[in-house]
Amino acid sequence: MSVLPTFTTLGSGPTVLMLHGIGGGHLSFAPQVESLASAGYRAVAWDMPGYGRSAPIEPYTFKGLAESCITLIEGLRCKQVVLIGHSMGGMVAQEVLVRRPELVSRLVLCGTSPSFGKPDGDWQREFIASRTAPLDAGKTMAQLAEVLVPQMIGPGSLPEGVRLAHHCMSQVNPSTYRRALEALVTFDRRAQLPQIHVPTLLIAGEHDRNAPPAVMKKMGQSIVGSTYLEMAGIGHLQNLEAPDEFDAAVLNFLNLPRQLLH
Repeated sequence: MSVLPTFTTLGSGPTVLMLHGIGGGHLSFAPQVESLASAGYRAVAWDMPGYGRSAPIEPYTFKGLAESCITLIEGLRCKQVVLIGHSMGGMVAQEVLVRRPELVSRLVLCGTSPSFGKPDGDWQREFIASRTAPLDAGKTMAQLAEVLVPQMIGPGSLPEGVRLAHHCMSQVNPSTYRRALEALVTFDRRAQLPQIHVPTLLIAGEHDRNAPPAVMKKMGQSIVGSTYLEMAGIGHLQNLEAPDEFDAAVLNFLNLPRQLLH
């Protein structure tokens, strides 16, 4: 029997489930939980397995993460959810769509991509080593956040949002972070993008180096009827760097009648 991941929820109405990235947690979507609940939605933000109080999974794979997300969707007792996935959470969202498309009514992908890097074992090992080197040297996740978060944001980012990003990353279990990195470099769902048939919004940050606008724009071209939006002055953490603009874009997308999206 699958264990239900932990999550936070607010509001009532159609369910919007938010999936955070590798350096996040349910608090990464705190601004959106409030905004969506105020707008008449049941806003749910999970802690990915191994994050917060969610039990870790073994092996730590996208298949396992998607199955955990599906367990949560079924546990929420709703026929369908809107999925919002940021970065690695966007990859989990894609995996859920491939496996159980009937569970998702709409999809928002932000700061994410359909695959990670190059299919080259040496490159993958080098990437993992570069990200874990500070931890290997005895640094904490909070110290790692001090290095990584400034590299992820754009010049237009909201200071309060950046502080929340620091806090979220500092709370991540170092062991989980390592396992998530190992999973991250295996992701590749490029071939399945044309199989996504729900209304989809892609949100890119102008200064995002992790999921550059060109990558997300190309991704959108493979998803029939998708909408692409680029946030000026913003980096990888779109929903925290410019929460008001991000929330407005998401709510506008959710309020559009389905027939206008295709």
